[in-house]
Amino acid sequence: MVRVACIGEAMIEMSLHEDTADLAVAGDTLNTAVYLKRCAPKIEVDYITRLGMDPFSERIQKFIASEELGGSKISLDPVAVPGLYAITLSASGERSFTYWRSASAARNLFADGVFSMLEGYDLIYLSGISLAILPNDVRRSLIAFLRTARQRVAYDNNHRPRLWDVEEAQKTTTEFWSFADIALPSLDDEMAIFGESEEAVIARFSNYSMDGALKCGQGGPVSIGEVVEQVYPAAKRVVDTTAAGDSFNGGYLAARLSGESQAAALQAGHEMAAKVVGFRGAIIPKSAV
Repeated sequence: MVRVACIGEAMIEMSLHEDTADLAVAGDTLNTAVYLKRCAPKIEVDYITRLGMDPFSERIQKFIASEELGGSKISLDPVAVPGLYAITLSASGERSFTYWRSASAARNLFADGVFSMLEGYDLIYLSGISLAILPNDVRRSLIAFLRTARQRVAYDNNHRPRLWDVEEAQKTTTEFWSFADIALPSLDDEMAIFGESEEAVIARFSNYSMDGALKCGQGGPVSIGEVVEQVYPAAKRVVDTTAAGDSFNGGYLAARLSGESQAAALQAGHEMAAKVVGFRGAIIPKSAV
């Protein structure tokens, strides 16, 4: 059985509707873990994070279990609590976020400098956010571990400028593109991190040999590591673009880890994202997948 570890921050999501709000559970790598498991139920997917001992942390743990994700390696912090974010939408469905995460328990993940919990997996998946929330010394130690790990590594450059300075984001992203086995960057994030044009980013990734996809929005992805020319159908409707990239990653990884071709995996990722943007919030109903 294929075993995957997804590392990151699970948060409480507050989706605003005029004068009311819906509460849910989400987080970039958690979203990917959910869609990966839904698309490939036979793959064993564990979520690795740090939570508190409060009612919201309990809510997150119950959600993780309800999605059939492994949670045995989630550590608990007696003082800290989960982060919170609110989503507001424009008329076109574009989202903006407001975060309360400075005291998040996930910031203390791997604080002991021990990464043995990551051994035994076939793939380790994480993102720029997974790394940006960590103290620099812990981030450096984790990167050093992943560089020499026997497991394959998949990385999404998911970029939040407020979490770290651009120099550290550039350094970290460049490092991962030098050793990651699967690259799942977003075009706009690469442009923001490196200050490059769309054409320059696409040209740079055309020279990389790792597996993966450069996510370019509704037009569909650009294949990394293998030339693929195919058409990607537009989403039938766009209500909320939250988790579009995360769900693409889940669909893509599910296909690749199940032995599908690169072309099929790119289509699977795009189709998953096209479904997700038709609903509000990061995690759509199971019946819609």
